[in-house]
Amino acid sequence: MRPLEGMRVVSLEHAVAAPLCSRHLADLGADVIKIERAEGDFARNYDSYVHGQSSHFVWLNRGKRSITLDVKHPAAGDVLQRLLAGTDVLLQNLAPGAAARLGLSHAALAPAHPKLVVCDISGYGESGPFAQKKAYDLLIQAESGLISVTGSPEQPSRVGISIADIATGMYALSGILAALVRRGRTGEGANVKVAMLDALAEWMSQPMLRWAYAGSAPPRSPGAHPAIAPYGPHRTKDGQVIFGIQNDREWSSFCTNVLHQPEIRTDPRFATVNGRRDNREVLTALIEDVFATMTSMEVVTVLEAAGIANGRLNEPKDVWEHEQLAARDKWREVGTPNGPVRALLPPFAFPDQEAAMGDVPGIGQHTDAILAELGFDPAAVAGLHAAGAV
Repeated sequence: MRPLEGMRVVSLEHAVAAPLCSRHLADLGADVIKIERAEGDFARNYDSYVHGQSSHFVWLNRGKRSITLDVKHPAAGDVLQRLLAGTDVLLQNLAPGAAARLGLSHAALAPAHPKLVVCDISGYGESGPFAQKKAYDLLIQAESGLISVTGSPEQPSRVGISIADIATGMYALSGILAALVRRGRTGEGANVKVAMLDALAEWMSQPMLRWAYAGSAPPRSPGAHPAIAPYGPHRTKDGQVIFGIQNDREWSSFCTNVLHQPEIRTDPRFATVNGRRDNREVLTALIEDVFATMTSMEVVTVLEAAGIANGRLNEPKDVWEHEQLAARDKWREVGTPNGPVRALLPPFAFPDQEAAMGDVPGIGQHTDAILAELGFDPAAVAGLHAAGAV
């Protein structure tokens, strides 16, 4: 039995944050019903890289059932109420205040649905001067300070994936799962609230602590760790390798077994973590002088022998073909409206039960089937279509 098998999740979702959360719930076995507008989740049109379909949508929406429903239509209320009668989780990332105006706030629903877990995702929270402000991933990366610590000394940079949305979706997931665990003990539902700014502000805690108590912000150093050295890319005879030294034991092994210069270990400039960081440029030059006579593979070999953590600077194609993922059988095939695609199993794994890994739905693919499950007869379903409610 999958962990959430038998549970229903209704999601009024679009873009990335809420769909990421609900896709993980679907992978865990929940019946996720995705409510879309007639034109569909706008993430369906972000790009056309996967058999003419959006790579974002294919990634975020497997295993769900899609119903097209105009939630503002007068006839939609009956559909929603029938849906909620058998629902465990209601998830939404609509515009600020929209769910409450539709009567879908936790306060409005709790009297009739006391066991319901309602998860509200917002950009900046539901109070304060930014409560009504629009929030997109890039804007939250900027507002949270993440861009200020990313990039080169000359140019700050956006993180290359939708990290604000991803962080928010994962906090929503953990909050929902915690609420379901508590409901199992108390029988009571809950209101989980997650704001995008809060999610990335949490992830920015270390830079903020540094600024608050030391008066300095982390420098932008592309590829290198701002607080630890050596930790990042280093040039070799034919390219570069990435490795990191985390403690004095590793530093000693590195000096003795990789550089073959044990005297550097106690050099006053490099003997401490702070010293190595403050003298990073001198230390990097010294290391690269040694690596200049070695190929990248030769460097990796000696790093491995010395017990020094290292990695390759892979591109997306390299991860798609990564031997470690293949060796661990991490890929599956899922269906989409335009043909099958390869998809990764989720990071959480249960040895006795594989993730559901369902197909990616077409727009409104399951509308009529879901309505029938809710007790609408064929004539009523036809009437909802004719009225434009679905």
